[in-house]
Formats: sequence, C-alpha cells, structure tokens
Amino acid sequence: MSVLIETFRDPLPLLLLQLIVIVVAARLCGALAQKVGQTAVIGEMVAGILLGPSLLGWIWPGLSGFIFPAPSLDNLRLLSQVGICLFMFIVGMELELDHLKGRARTAVVVSNVSILFPFLMGMACALSLFPSYASPNTRLLPFALFLGISLSITAFPVLARILEERGLMKTALGSTAIACAATGDVTAWAALAVVVAVAKAHSLGSVALTLVLVVVFVAFMLLWVKPRMPRWMGNAVIQEGAPGAGIVAGAMVFLFASALVTQIIGIHALFGSFLAGVVMPPHGEFRDFLKVRLEHFTSSFLLPLFFAFIGLRTHLDALGDLSAWLVCAGLILVATLGKLGGATLSARLTGVDWADSFALGALMNTRGLIELVALNIGYDLGILSAPIFTMLVIMALVTTGMTAPLLSLADYLRHRNQSPLAVKRYGSCC
Repeated sequence: MSVLIETFRDPLPLLLLQLIVIVVAARLCGALAQKVGQTAVIGEMVAGILLGPSLLGWIWPGLSGFIFPAPSLDNLRLLSQVGICLFMFIVGMELELDHLKGRARTAVVVSNVSILFPFLMGMACALSLFPSYASPNTRLLPFALFLGISLSITAFPVLARILEERGLMKTALGSTAIACAATGDVTAWAALAVVVAVAKAHSLGSVALTLVLVVVFVAFMLLWVKPRMPRWMGNAVIQEGAPGAGIVAGAMVFLFASALVTQIIGIHALFGSFLAGVVMPPHGEFRDFLKVRLEHFTSSFLLPLFFAFIGLRTHLDALGDLSAWLVCAGLILVATLGKLGGATLSARLTGVDWADSFALGALMNTRGLIELVALNIGYDLGILSAPIFTMLVIMALVTTGMTAPLLSLADYLRHRNQSPLAVKRYGSCC
C-alpha cells in the first residue's frame, strides 16, 4: 500500500487518476440530470462541486486530499484553462449574427435591457455587500462592476442546447432567443473586458491604454482578418482536398496566438479565444469540420476539468450562518428578477405576447458555464472572496436549473390561454 501511495506522489499518475475520477463523475451526473429533465451541463456542474470540499472533502477528507492534493491543482488549473480557451473558440464560431435579420429590434431591446437591469441591481447590492464579502485587497468599483456583470450574463451555448433538446430551434421563439443571446453575448463580453481592464489597471491612464489596445485588436480582427479568413482557409481546403491535420493545427495556432495577444494586452486569454472563433469563416465545410473535431473532445473531457476546478474552489461551509444563506438567496432573487423580469417586460413592449415573453425571459435567465468562466476570472483577479464566489456559483446553478421548468410553465400557460390554432403557431408572434 505504501508503494502505491508513493506512486501517486508523482505528478503524472496523480493527474491520470484525477482525469479518470472527474470524467466518470461528470458523465454519471450529466446522465442523471438528463433523466430528470435538465441539460447534461447542470449535472456536470454539480459533479464538480461534489468532488470538492463541499461533499467529498467533507465526507471523506482523506480520500479528497489523496486525489486532489493542493500542490496538484496548478496542473488541473492549466489544463482547465486550455479547455476553456477551446470552448470559447467554439462559442465564437457558433455566434451567427445572421440570426439578427428580421429580429434586430426585439433582439437589441431584450438583450440590452436584460443586461442593464441585473447589472444596475447587482451594483446596488455591491454597496451593502462590499464591506463583508469583497476580497481584502480589492476596491469598491471593480467589486461593484464585477457583481453587476456576474448577474447579467446569459449562457449562449447552454441556451442553444436547451432549444435543440426541446425542439424550439426552428420556431420564431427559438430564433428570437438565439438573436437576443447573440447580441447579449457581444455586449456582456465587451463589458466584462472593460471590468477586467479596470480591475487589473492601477491608474486611469493604464485603463485607457488597455481599452484602446483592445479596440484596435478587435477592429484588426473584424475588419482585416475576418474578410480574408474564408479565402485563406478555402485555399488550404482546396489544395488538400479536405481539411486536414495541418489546417486544424493552423487554426489552433491562430486561436492561441489571439488568446496570447489579449492576455498580453491586459484583459484575459478567453477574450482572444472567443474573437478567434468569431472571425472563422461563417459557413461551409471548414467551420463544421472544426466544430466536429473540437466540440466533442472539449465538452466530454476538458470542460469537466474546469467544473472540477470550480468545485474545488467552492466552499459551502463558507456560508456557515443563516445570514450568508439569506444573502445567497437574495442574490438569486435579484439575478432572476433582473434577467427574467427585464427580458419578459422588454419583450412584451416590443409586441411579443405574454407567454412567449415569459419563455424568452426564462431562456435569457440561463447562465450556465459562461457564468462560471466569468466568476473564475473574478476569483483569479482577487475581486471575489470565497463566500461571494460560492454564492454566485450557487446562483448560476439555480438560475440555469430553473430554465426547463419555467419553459414548461410557459408552455402550459400558452396551451391554457390560446386556441388550438394559435398553439400550433408556437412562438410565431416574435
């Protein structure tokens, strides 16, 4: 037994053991989540928390310490960051601005109101939470901005998967939801980039320089690289007959170079990864080829590592008293009212009926993995303390888990209030 224990002191066997435990737990919890009507992502997020100190570390601290000793977490963190870079690259490729055609008014109004409402409410909450829940070395402005943006995010990929699973992707409701999420994605990531720049900079001059560099880089990617990308990649495909290993390698080099630039600029590598996906050729064989090659490996192997790393950072015992749990419940309420309420009311004002407005609000209230990515950035920057980080992780889980039952409620209301003919036109009023 001592020889076996000594073997796992070596980084490689320990990392292999961690990978096995994490992937198996993620698959099991994902399957269980699907059986109860949730998306697999919910189960995988829960699996990460179960492997952390909130359950495994509490029930069996010896086993938790053996599988996830503190010195080994740096390797896990780096692997998970690579996985998130690949994931954001895929998210960028899935961002279709064509979804806005014919629905621009609803998309712009709903997406921006559903960001502005929870953002302002989160900043207001930050004023009372800052003395007790901010990290010791952070300032009020970054804390307030980050809390606001944390309550404002919609998980575009999770939303798309929910629409696919419920057969809503080709309905008017589904198309409008995708358009709103796509618009909101751009707005939220731009706002998050500004928040990160403010948090990392030490003066107004450095903030301004960072933002100018970001604008220049984004303009370069969208205005110079993006128009030429189809020709570059198209020529490579024609020469090889089909996208080959060299094309994938070239795309990966481009992805990591873009991520490196944004990291050097002073925001985060994830922004560069997302932007690299956005400028990929929008249609055709090449994008589909890349998504097929990357998506399954990333979602089944690399993302569970990120969930586990988040779970190892989530300490439910940090919410040790009733007041902390009440604050957590308050954040969930504020996040839901701001996002669900803001999207529902703004959609209704653009002419969408109440049932579809409520369904659209429920979809926009989905936070999922994108929320965890943002929270991880805030934790790494020292903006969020362990208790507020845990509260926001719980908020992400609860609001994402609410989506399926709220959509079922919207469906029930629609069937109860509309005629059979109108029911067939599910979502057609958008």
